[in-house]
Amino acid sequence: MSIDPSRRKFLLGASALGMSLGAGALVAGCTSNTPAAAGPQQVAGGSGANAQPGKPVTIGFSAPAADHGWMAAMTKNAKAQAAAFKEVTLDATEGTNDVNQQIAQVETLINKKVGVLVILPFDGKALTAAGQQAMDAGIPVINLDRVFDTPLAYRTWIGGDNYRMGVNAGDYIAKQMKAKNVSNPIIGEVAGIDSLPLTQERSKGFKDALARNGFKVGPRVSAEFTAESGERQTANLLQGASKLDALWNHDDDQGIGVMAAIDSASRKEFVMVGGAGSRDMMNRIKADNTVIKATVLYSPSMASTAIAVARLLGQGKGVGDFAEHEVPASITTYSAVVTKDNVDSYLDVGFDS
Repeated sequence: MSIDPSRRKFLLGASALGMSLGAGALVAGCTSNTPAAAGPQQVAGGSGANAQPGKPVTIGFSAPAADHGWMAAMTKNAKAQAAAFKEVTLDATEGTNDVNQQIAQVETLINKKVGVLVILPFDGKALTAAGQQAMDAGIPVINLDRVFDTPLAYRTWIGGDNYRMGVNAGDYIAKQMKAKNVSNPIIGEVAGIDSLPLTQERSKGFKDALARNGFKVGPRVSAEFTAESGERQTANLLQGASKLDALWNHDDDQGIGVMAAIDSASRKEFVMVGGAGSRDMMNRIKADNTVIKATVLYSPSMASTAIAVARLLGQGKGVGDFAEHEVPASITTYSAVVTKDNVDSYLDVGFDS
């Protein structure tokens, strides 16, 4: 088989492959019922021969309902990225949190014979068979964020690193404690849904990082990735802890409620780190007038990357700066720590809570 010489000449922009992101298994972000306000979407900038329009590609896109900030941004980014390519047609289904409905929507896209499928499953396990069906039909599948049960159900998986998200949050807090000469700090944690693998991975990474620095996790509560649960559970944590030195909140959508509880309790004695990278939290970090001093990225710009990679697969191209001829089987994004010193560099990937 001949190899397209343009395969090696496509470079995804920093916003797509180089920016730090972060997601995992079942739920990422808050699940409040208030859709995010419209804001700028992150779009990958290509370079080299592959940036030029190629053959037409129809990309099917299926995701859960855009009923909270992070998920709304995922869908918006996917649509914005598709619009950036003249030869790409995006066939996006209506977002749904009904697993059976999403399966039916994916099957419809398969029957339409789309060129490539991008699937962000509401439940990775439940959508595995649908992904496998598409692959068996010769349609490459990009499994976005919440991973299927088997790699045979996708051509490429794109998502975040939940364990490293926790590690980077823990390392940042440990560094702050050492700078303040706090030898035995009380470090709290507001987790997401404890039954989910992504929450477990984030918490393990956090615990491991603190232990490596001679510290440990103190008071801990589990919320539900919603502002309401974040406020309720943080209020409980603060009532039980008369003093804190640091606090990590797993999710910035949830963090709206976390901050409300902190403000209501008039607590200012600790530093807080968020998670995911909402624009609201980045603005607070930049203002530097609240307890939140950093957030660890889990950016929805990964959806832009998914569409850009789907285009490459549909046109038989590879990633320009990679030696391999083919698009890789997995892309794990990096969870950078955003602080007041570098926040301006990451505002473009911030999402509206």
